[in-house]
This record gives sequence, structure tokens and C-alpha cells, in this order.
Amino acid sequence: MNDRFYLSLAINEAWKYQGLTYPNPAVGCVITDKNGAILAIAAHKKRGLPHAELEAAKAALSKLNPLLIFPSEANELYDFISKNHNNLLKNSTFYVTLEPCSHQGLTPPCAMLIALLGAKRVVIGSLDKSEKAKGGAQILKKAGVEVEEGFLKDECDELLKPFLLWQEGSFSFFKLALRLDGTYDNGIITSHEARVFTHEIRSVCDLIVIGGETLRTDNPLLDARLIEGKAPDALICTAKDVEKTANVFHVKNRKVLIQNSLDFPKQYKNIMVEGGSNFLNVMSEKVDRFLIFHSCDFSQEGSKRVEIDLKLKLLYQGFIGNCSFGWYRK
Repeated sequence: MNDRFYLSLAINEAWKYQGLTYPNPAVGCVITDKNGAILAIAAHKKRGLPHAELEAAKAALSKLNPLLIFPSEANELYDFISKNHNNLLKNSTFYVTLEPCSHQGLTPPCAMLIALLGAKRVVIGSLDKSEKAKGGAQILKKAGVEVEEGFLKDECDELLKPFLLWQEGSFSFFKLALRLDGTYDNGIITSHEARVFTHEIRSVCDLIVIGGETLRTDNPLLDARLIEGKAPDALICTAKDVEKTANVFHVKNRKVLIQNSLDFPKQYKNIMVEGGSNFLNVMSEKVDRFLIFHSCDFSQEGSKRVEIDLKLKLLYQGFIGNCSFGWYRK
């Protein structure tokens, strides 16, 4: 076991929540004791919830002292751990995909907590360049913590990419669901668990984009009803007239835009694009990443298959229900 192994575990854990943490970055953390035994593997899951380092500290302390009863709210959890850690994590090592934050936002600064816990080392993948949060490494160094930077930097920077694009302007991704035989039409494709996961991602998107063919063929709601979440605004890209009786127009608190253009409106930062083969073909140069689900089913009725010359690189593969899913880039 070495630093790269432990940090790779943190990277893998963070990818599970990619797309859910907006406007925060997906971040993973692993804690080991002084002998290299893994005490915790955790990640930041959603805005307002504890950061990865705080989640990992909670998991590690719970393992070392099962009698502790932790509060769930991030600030209360931070205070509780600060007062009740009893030096159980002294001389531990924290492996984090992103430099621990140095500021108080919706959640407290992780760098100060790590120093307070008596960590011996912190191994960092990507450095935080944002004005508000950067400087965590310096806090740790001043507290006498050994800091190693730049481990698996390329992998950690890839994990961080959506966050950086949000800050610069916008991040967009194409979501596609396929059966094992490559078909994507005629009814539900993925498992219930995968659809819930999709709705969770939708609920933190600002905008969902479809083409006129998807609207006329599937008449989708494009909401987040499976988690009772907020539906994003919708954009329909089409040159033809659109029937205002379509389901997409009947979701509360939603704005529906129609345009004969593939350009994303500049006011939106986190954008999901959905559709089939034709829309993927025209949007493949416009989006930043691809989120593709594969079910374990074949279909005698499914007839539409993706027909496009597109070579992608797999960044992460996960499993949910009876489906696999992957994040890809060109």
C-alpha cells in the first residue's frame, strides 16, 4: 500500500457523487492510522452537507469509538468532533483529492479541523485555486502537519473539471441511457435506482436541454419527481413549431425556452442534455462530458440504436441497481 493507492480510493469515492455536488466540487477523502490501516473512505455528497474531510473524520471516529452519537448538520458536527475527538486521530494521514478549504462557508474550514485532530500528514491531489477556499495547505504546514502535494494530479484535476467550468462559465454533459443491445427507444430502459439517481442529478441542474425529436417522440416531463426535487428549466432546440400541450410545459416553477439554435443560454451554469442518436450527433461537440447508463436488458421492440462515430475516454464506471454508468470525455 502506498500514497497513490489510498488517494485512488478517495478519487473513486468522489466520482460516485459527481453531478450531485453543484456548485461545490466532488471531493473524496481517505483517513489511515499511523500504521496505514484504513479508518474511513468518504466524499462530499451535496451542497450544505459536510465536506469530505469532515465526513471521513466522522466515519473514522465512529469506527474507533462506536459510542459516539454524531449530529448530522455540518456546523454542529464540526463543533462536536472538535470537542470529542479525544486525540483518536492523532498521527493519522488524510488523503484528499482537493486541498482542504480554509474558509467558513455553509460548512466550516476543513484545514483547521485536520490540524486540530492532530493529523501527521496530508496528501493532496489538486490544489484549490479559488480565492475563497485556497490556502488550506499553508494552514496545515503552519500547524506542523506534513503536506504532500500533486499526487495523482491529473486524475484529481479531471475530477475537479466540472467545478472549474462552473466557475468560468458553465458545465454541460450529455446523458444517455442504453440497453445491452444498444437500443434506447420504446419505454423505460434503466432500473428504478438509476432513474432516481438521474432525478437527483437533474434536481441540481439549472437547465435541461432536448431536441424537438425527443419532445415529439417521448413527450417527457423532464422533472425530478422521483425525489420530489426541483425541476430545472427546459430548453427545446427545434426549428419546428412546438405544441404547448406537451408535458414539459406543465411542471410548476419552470421556465421553458424554445430556440432554433444549439447555443446554451449564458445565464445557466449546470446543464444536462438528453436525447437519442441524432441529438447526440449534433451536440457531441457542444458538451463537456458524457454520462452514459447501460441496463442489463435486451429488447425485441427497441429499434433505435446510436449511430455515430464518436470515440470517448472512460473516466469512471459505477454500478446502480442492475445498471452500470460511466462518465466519459472526448
